Amino acid sequence: MFTVTVRDHLMIAHSFRGAVFGPAQRLHGATYLVDATFQRPELDGDNIVVDMDLAARELRGIVGALSYRNLDEDPDFAGTNTTTEFLAKVLADRLAARIHDGAVGPGAHGLTGLAVRLHESHIAWADYHRAL
Repeated sequence: MFTVTVRDHLMIAHSFRGAVFGPAQRLHGATYLVDATFQRPELDGDNIVVDMDLAARELRGIVGALSYRNLDEDPDFAGTNTTTEFLAKVLADRLAARIHDGAVGPGAHGLTGLAVRLHESHIAWADYHRAL
């Protein structure tokens, strides 16, 4: 299996509901390092997994739409704990939609999987893997 990963970062504010979150129930900021990994069993006709520049641009657009915002105020996330795991899925699903729309080039039709990793810190991160 071949993979290519592109990276960006996400800066948000949010709070959580539930005693399990302790002090994170209060409004706080989070800065995530975001890795998007594209997967395919065989290279395309140009011997690539995906156009890295287009993949990075699409990731930047998706991340940029959420950055520097308080997610508690976003209607898409009303009543939702926007945990690291949850946000990894949101980013993966939004990126998958862009892939299916052709935004990362025609060679992307051979992609079979996508994983998004959000690094919450140097010691903790969460992944979400999905088929394409």
